[in-house]
Parts: sequence; structure tokens; C-alpha cells
Amino acid sequence: MAEEKIETKVEKKEEVTKAPKAEVKEVQKDTPKTETKPFEKRETRRFERRDFHKSAYVEKKEEEKTIVVKKKSQFAKHKLFNRWSLDEVIVTDPSLVRYVNLDPMIIPHSFGRKSRGRFAKQNINVIERLANKMMRSGQGKRKLSGKYIRGRLGCGKKIQTMQIVEDAFEIIETKTKKNPVQVFIDALSNATPHEDITRVKRGGVAYSVAVDVSPMKGLDESLKNIALAGFGNSFNKKTTAAEALAEEIIAAAANDVKSMAVKRKDEVERIAKASR
Repeated sequence: MAEEKIETKVEKKEEVTKAPKAEVKEVQKDTPKTETKPFEKRETRRFERRDFHKSAYVEKKEEEKTIVVKKKSQFAKHKLFNRWSLDEVIVTDPSLVRYVNLDPMIIPHSFGRKSRGRFAKQNINVIERLANKMMRSGQGKRKLSGKYIRGRLGCGKKIQTMQIVEDAFEIIETKTKKNPVQVFIDALSNATPHEDITRVKRGGVAYSVAVDVSPMKGLDESLKNIALAGFGNSFNKKTTAAEALAEEIIAAAANDVKSMAVKRKDEVERIAKASR
């Protein structure tokens, strides 16, 4: 009898202990459902609002980017002499970016429309400026070697000088297998002097002082020296003006000392360095 009583008591204890565990489990299951649902809804709504505003902000940014577009020329598809593209050309010298004009045009001849006014040279295409430099007469400021007349009786003959430039660019393309306009721009950046000297007089004593050269003047000097070397190397020789100009541009692009423009630039900068 005693054993049976003990067994019944143990069974009752197990029933008591099991019942509340089940209840607790049920309560734990039920409570998070009622408490977390509204919180999750609020969070999802908040994130949805944030994503919506973010997407709207990104769309506004994209709209702003599309509005601020670089103005392209209406002649962007035109190539120089219908052969060489000017859009692919890169100016490596940062000081010359503003003054080297590469507006697309077929024939480098603006009939003087862009040359009026102060600092108007920067609006003229750089290939046309080269042709204009080649039309000048006289020997310039200094004689190089022997006597020769720049222009070869071609003063004002723009078609003749443009034909010389086109032939020179053909020779450059065949020799270098590159865009001749890019080779010419590299030659300009290598032949542009950045320092020069000027005469200063103080107390009756004159001496030279080194000064910086403005990019516009440096570009003018490099164009003048390249054009002068093209005609100087072809004067009283069997080489044509186009061949001499092409050789000068290729040598200047390679920063070779054989180039008269590079040689002149190094000489001017050496004198300026000694006068500091």
C-alpha cells in the first residue's frame, strides 16, 4: 500500500510540473507575435520611405548630371582635311590647354573672323595658326644660318601653305603611324619655353633678369620656331617644305636635340637659369 501511494504522489508531481511548462511555452509563442508585428511594420515602412527618398534623390542627381552637359560643337564630326579627327587629341601640357584651340574644322581657314580683340589668338585653330606663321616674310628677330627669306614668296598664299601643312601631316602619318595632329601637339608642348630673360636698368647699370613666359607667348614662340625651321631646312636644298616641316615636327615631338625649336627652347631656358 505504501508503495502504491508513493507512485501516485510521484505521478501527481510530474503532472503538476509538466502542465506549467506547456503553458509557458504557449505564452512564449503567443507573446512575440502580438508584440513584434507592429514594430516590424513600422521598421519596414521607415525603410521603404528611406529607400523611396533615396531613389528620388538619386533620380534628381541623374537629372542634374544630364542637364549639365559639356557643350559640343555642331561640327564635331568634321575632320581636318576630311582625314584626321581632332576629338581624340590630348594636350599633355596643362598650361597650354586653354590656348591650344582644337575646334573641329575641315579647312583651317577662318578668314580672320576670330582674330579681332585682345587675346583673340586663343580662339583660332592651332593648325591655322601654324599656316599663318608660315606665311610670314623676312628673317624674324635673328638669323639662323645663312640668308633666306621665310615664306618662299608665299606671303598671303593661304592655299599654298595649307597644302604644305597637309602634305607634312601625310608624311608624319606614314612615318609614325599616329594621328599627325597629336604628334604636332606633342611637338608644341616640348618646344614651348617657360622661362626667358628681360633687360632691367637700375642706377645706370643694365642687367638681365629671368622671368616667366606666359603660355600664350610661349605657344607663339614654339609655332614661330617650328615654321621657321620648316622653311630654313628646305631653303636651297632638294628637300621640300612639307618634308622639312614633317621632320621638324617629328623631332620636336620626340624631344630630340636635332629639332631647331627644341634647341632654341633649351638655349633660352639655359640663359634664363644663369640669370636668376
